[in-house]
Amino acid sequence: VGRITEDLVRRRAEHNNCEIFSLEEISLHQQEIEKLEHLDKWCRDLKILYLQNNLIPKIENVGKLKKLEYLNVALNNIERIENLEGCEELKKLDLTANFIGELSSIESLKCNIHLKELFLVGNPCTAFEGYRQFVVATLHQLKYLDSKEIERSERIKALQNYPEVKRKIREQEGAYLLKRAREKEEAQRRMQERKDEKQKQMDSKLGFDSLQLWRKYYSAVTIAFEEICRTENDDEDRKFWEEPTPYTPESRLETHRYIEEKRRAKDNIRESKKREKTAWTLVTAEGKVLNVNVPKLHFSLKDDEENNQIILDLAVYRHLDTSLLDVDVQPTYIRVLVKGKPFQLVLPEEVKPDSSCAKRSQTTGHLVVTMPKVCKIGDITQRSLNVVSTLGMFLSYSGQVEKLEVDPSKYSFPDVTKIIQEKERTGQGPIKLQPQKVTDVKKSCVDFENNEDVPPLI
Repeated sequence: VGRITEDLVRRRAEHNNCEIFSLEEISLHQQEIEKLEHLDKWCRDLKILYLQNNLIPKIENVGKLKKLEYLNVALNNIERIENLEGCEELKKLDLTANFIGELSSIESLKCNIHLKELFLVGNPCTAFEGYRQFVVATLHQLKYLDSKEIERSERIKALQNYPEVKRKIREQEGAYLLKRAREKEEAQRRMQERKDEKQKQMDSKLGFDSLQLWRKYYSAVTIAFEEICRTENDDEDRKFWEEPTPYTPESRLETHRYIEEKRRAKDNIRESKKREKTAWTLVTAEGKVLNVNVPKLHFSLKDDEENNQIILDLAVYRHLDTSLLDVDVQPTYIRVLVKGKPFQLVLPEEVKPDSSCAKRSQTTGHLVVTMPKVCKIGDITQRSLNVVSTLGMFLSYSGQVEKLEVDPSKYSFPDVTKIIQEKERTGQGPIKLQPQKVTDVKKSCVDFENNEDVPPLI
């Protein structure tokens, strides 16, 4: 605020893809600019420059803008016309509602041979006797003055009376300059009185803070003190705005300073109230990370198994500036601060923070964060195979069936051993295999003879 910065110029150059070296038109109105600078170095190709409704006290640093055709510095604090000789292509100059009282300074515009339109409405010089005749006779190239066309007969008449009109203008200029000197002294005195009064108020408040009553009845006195300060501020505002003051560059600047001071005070109060608010709990005392969505944004979490990564799509406001976003990826969770409000999400698998990347969609404004997983797909497959092989070895160990002992008093599983009737079993323990039965048959056949010449049946 108060200065022309490169960031400000680039933001105002959106129509030129934020490029300032080739900029031909820029609007810097209502930016509370107090000094005209840098544009002659950064924007040499400027043709149209809007600087109305600022606090510029002097025309300067525009002499190198050789292509400048239109300069609008209306509603500023300019008191004389100067430093425009280098603007060779200047065709239109708007100085409406400034404080130009030194009318003879328009003689510096004689070098601007292409100047066709000049606006001086609302300046003290327009109240001078012979103002229009003097300007018309001095600037022969002008076609329009204060939106009124200059006719040929008007210029001839102005040239005939030029010496007399010039003398009168000089006299009125001298009287005005003396008046301005007195106004400047009065403005300095008034400013000093206001500073002294403010210092006394601060001292009285500090003295009030040191009272023991403040410590003893803290809450009650706090309310009363805030009420007193509010009343004092209201009285101060009423006194400031009701006090009659002349309309001068100093009073205009003083008004701006006063409004800015009040604005900063309100901002400080607002910031202090924000700090008093309880902080959001993101991690519990036991170290457990919580899922938090304070900005209340829609989101989607996608597990991209094909690329072995996790993708978070956060529906950030489309026109929110990217500088207001802060992304923090941790192995087990991700945290995004949106204008200071936290969005936190616990991830289903561990990820690699260093390999993660965040991108912003230019169409939707969504924030897309891609987070590669720590475990690769091959590692997961190999681990699964190892588990399967281990289970197979456990089940087929030594060809025996392993039984799991279960306490029937705690579990109500059915008794598998009673599914087959007891009488069908040939003996205690495991069922005997078929070869044993064959052996019994061989023992029971007493008349069996083994003839080696007969081939076996199988």
